[in-house]
Amino acid sequence: MHPIDHGSHTIIRDMRADDRDPVVEILTGSDPWKRLGFTTTDWNRIFAPLPAGRDTFVLEIEGTVLGIAIVRRKFLFGDYLELLGIAPSAIGQGLGSRLLAHVESLTFSRAHNLFACVSDFNEAARAFYQKQGYKEIGPMPNFLIPGYAEILLRKTAGPARPLHN
Repeated sequence: MHPIDHGSHTIIRDMRADDRDPVVEILTGSDPWKRLGFTTTDWNRIFAPLPAGRDTFVLEIEGTVLGIAIVRRKFLFGDYLELLGIAPSAIGQGLGSRLLAHVESLTFSRAHNLFACVSDFNEAARAFYQKQGYKEIGPMPNFLIPGYAEILLRKTAGPARPLHN
């Protein structure tokens, strides 16, 4: 693993069609998606064309795409982070936190909640989200693959509506 200079030419921007191949490569080589059975064919289908009705961001450093985030707006009085992925070679260098902070800043400027899901077997991701202030809401058994659950997570800025007396 090569240390990344976070100050040099790090950009978070909207995903473009020409980012598809590096994004598919990141996801094809990453857990939990490998364990969940997602293949290059699946990812190509998801990203061709780019996901409709979603905010899709990439994180790039010096022209190399190292992260992907997909957000669905207007989910349970907030947004839903459908996917957050960092290139395996760049894990542990703060890029996931940086990309998530970008998504959160956009979400919390317009809503009170950001939701995500994490596979119950993905201890590293569960710890990552907990460190970022997410609370586990509950499991959805057998959601993606038999015998395992996806756990719904929530980070909140407060109730969607104020209490009226």
